[in-house]
Amino acid sequence: MKPEAGSDNLSIDGVLADIRRKAGADSAIVFVSGNFNVLHPGHLRVLNFAADCGDFLVVGVTDDTSPGAIVEQNLRLQGVQSIGIVDYAFILTEPVEDFLGKLQPHIVVKGKEHEVQDNPEQAAVDSYGGKLLFSSGEVRFSSLDLLQKELRGAPTSTIRKPAEFARRHQIEGKALVPLVESFASLRVVVLGDLIVDEYVTCDALGMSQEDPTIVVTPIKEDLFVGGAGIVAAHAAGLGAHVSYFGVCGKDKAAEFAFQTLEGYGVKTELVVDESRPTTLKQRFRAHGKTLLRVSHLRQHGISLDLAGELLSRMEAELAQADLVIFSDFNYGCLPQTLVDEVVARCTRLGVPMVADSQSSSQIGDVSRFKGMLLITPTEHEARLAMRDTTSGLVVLAERLRREATAGYVFITLGAEGVLVQSTQGVKNGLETDQLPALNMTVKDVSGAGDCMLTSAAMALVAGANIWESAFVGSVAAACQVGRVGNLPLSAKELKEELAR
Repeated sequence: MKPEAGSDNLSIDGVLADIRRKAGADSAIVFVSGNFNVLHPGHLRVLNFAADCGDFLVVGVTDDTSPGAIVEQNLRLQGVQSIGIVDYAFILTEPVEDFLGKLQPHIVVKGKEHEVQDNPEQAAVDSYGGKLLFSSGEVRFSSLDLLQKELRGAPTSTIRKPAEFARRHQIEGKALVPLVESFASLRVVVLGDLIVDEYVTCDALGMSQEDPTIVVTPIKEDLFVGGAGIVAAHAAGLGAHVSYFGVCGKDKAAEFAFQTLEGYGVKTELVVDESRPTTLKQRFRAHGKTLLRVSHLRQHGISLDLAGELLSRMEAELAQADLVIFSDFNYGCLPQTLVDEVVARCTRLGVPMVADSQSSSQIGDVSRFKGMLLITPTEHEARLAMRDTTSGLVVLAERLRREATAGYVFITLGAEGVLVQSTQGVKNGLETDQLPALNMTVKDVSGAGDCMLTSAAMALVAGANIWESAFVGSVAAACQVGRVGNLPLSAKELKEELAR
């Protein structure tokens, strides 16, 4: 059902009559209110939860006099109207508790973060026997509207620029091309876990007759540098002078990684740890789909001696660096003592730092990287770091930013894009915004987060604001997921896509 809105000429009494007429006498009405300056996945989750609680979802969009209202009220209303699960939307021109006393909805829904606060709605719903519920919704992709747009659309390019985001922050892609060109003057140091990715392309033979097992035969093997290695390769591909420091085993995978990184123009310093192999991740694929992953690795922390050797090798490069990137996969290359030593040196030298700590299948904590200019966890990684499974995305991002003492936080949300959280350098009053996923024709998600971290961090250091940096990072990630295999993004590719 297409959501409707009260006319500008309708009084509150007119809105109430309109809602009752459209909802019908037997419908359970659910009510949600808010500013809705920028619609993001957190809003969608709350609204989906609210829609499931009754028959008719009413959303009151606060007027321009409401504290925190930044975007003009009719634009905010139009955004809420575009959400298919909302049955009725209108401009709320009086205190919410007064309106609730008149409408008397069966259920009022607020975000989970409001549960421990004073809620004026509580007395209102108590007065007529309604219920006030708190939820931040399910951690799942829930926007049918986005899915329908993908099904209806027939784009000539697989990358679709975030036009509304660009308008809000006065960003023009072509104007960012000189920014990317300035990357050539940057000196970047990358520290973190080395990974080699092997893609085994298979031909599917069918189902085994002995047991319910898919049978394949390998027809081609391709090796790629991954982990912190590809972060370094992205930085070099984008034009920077890059030094990479990591740990490897004494094996052929290490030889491949060293030769490949040197070929990419990365100055590579690998410390050999004979207690582990070089981390190797195999992906067995057929018909464009991954059937099985096999990881050859050890996850124990490196010794104090090896950590000291890495630090001593880094000293000269840190003194000249414009940016340091921690790329942590929780495989032991970055014990806390080493992280703290590098952070202390960079702080003294005034070198900006960024970090990512990937925890897709293991324990990690991105908040242990203190004082970063930018951190870029997934939602799972952010919740893991904060031990928080219930808070809304904006509250989660701000808690993480404060805990890690970070300048900015990107929470990557897969198919839902990325949430940007900032209280620094805000010009138009917005502290939170969201970019949708820009490439829905995904071939391989490997390396997308690394590509975003690298390009966005370099943009920040080169002088971009946080919104421009997020735009550059999202376009870079969209380029990366459009191909199979972890290959470094080039400045030429990024500039062409920004200019398109």
